[in-house]
Amino acid sequence: MSRADADTVLDVRGYEPPEPFVRTMEALDQLERTKSLLVLLPREPFPLYRALEINGFCWQTEFRPDGSVAVLITHRTQ
Repeated sequence: MSRADADTVLDVRGYEPPEPFVRTMEALDQLERTKSLLVLLPREPFPLYRALEINGFCWQTEFRPDGSVAVLITHRTQ
């Protein structure tokens, strides 16, 4: 999964919690139904997964060699 796979990229690897979660949720509030968001995080975002599920999103997670995580998020299609 790369930056080319997403319409918008949000890199929050340099932020301390809860800032990555807050910034991701703000970006999702602006995400159009047909667009995708790639979030680059310092670690796996377990609390984010539940928020995505509740709010009608689906996601793919990729673990990077440097220990960071990339999460590609889209609106659930239903």
